Amino acid sequence: MKPLGIIAGNSQFPILVAEEARRQNRPVVVIGIEEETDPRIEQTCDRLHWVALGQIKKAISLLKKEGVEEAVMAGQVKHTQLFRRLRLDLTAIKLLATLKDKKTDTVLGAVADEFSKEGIKLLSSTLYLQHLLAPEGVLTSRRPNADQKKDIEFGFRIAKSLAGLDLGQTVCVKDQVVLALEAVEGTDACIRRAGTFCEDGLIFVKVAKPRQDIRFDVPVIGRRTLESLREAKAAVAAVEAGKTLLFDKESLLQEADRMGLVLVGVKDPD
Repeated sequence: MKPLGIIAGNSQFPILVAEEARRQNRPVVVIGIEEETDPRIEQTCDRLHWVALGQIKKAISLLKKEGVEEAVMAGQVKHTQLFRRLRLDLTAIKLLATLKDKKTDTVLGAVADEFSKEGIKLLSSTLYLQHLLAPEGVLTSRRPNADQKKDIEFGFRIAKSLAGLDLGQTVCVKDQVVLALEAVEGTDACIRRAGTFCEDGLIFVKVAKPRQDIRFDVPVIGRRTLESLREAKAAVAAVEAGKTLLFDKESLLQEADRMGLVLVGVKDPD
């Protein structure tokens, strides 16, 4: 079986993909990004190579040398890294020069096209993690009340509009007032910012983009998100059903119950 390549960003996302692929007896070759990828991923792969952010040609060359024809992008790279001193190779410089903007989908889509030209097909980032996708309905023992349901519906519409602009995928609301919209700072900072305007009971909503490219940047909820919600004294976390990954799903739901948090999977009515 040909090895699976993983272009690994931060968080446990790439580690979980690697573990599941190997469980299915597929060899795994990881391209780790310096200052982003968790070094512990070395324990869950057959081969690990490190590149700096922006070294696209090197990443492609390493994967081709390992015989990789299919790869997965798993885990984000902090958007703020784009404003630091990058070690761009010639391929990256040429690629960025052709882009109409620097939005996440634009950049990652162009990178995916570059990999494809070199004979490496990017697969869905959820291919090996279907069992971790959030189902529709209430996932915790506590259920949302009538006011919270209104806020969920309100927040879902706002989040979809925001995600449609490729700006962020998270909003925090209460009493149908928007407390915070996610931008370059990321989900956890958005939650903390919302918490400064609301003593308790905020409603957190995270969705997929209307035209989500499942090869990258799918919405994710993990323990770090729960901790941010705890600090902000959030009441409800609503995520888009079938399109949001719940890391360590079973223990995550148990922890949400211990917090008294409502966790619900919402189907897009459209």
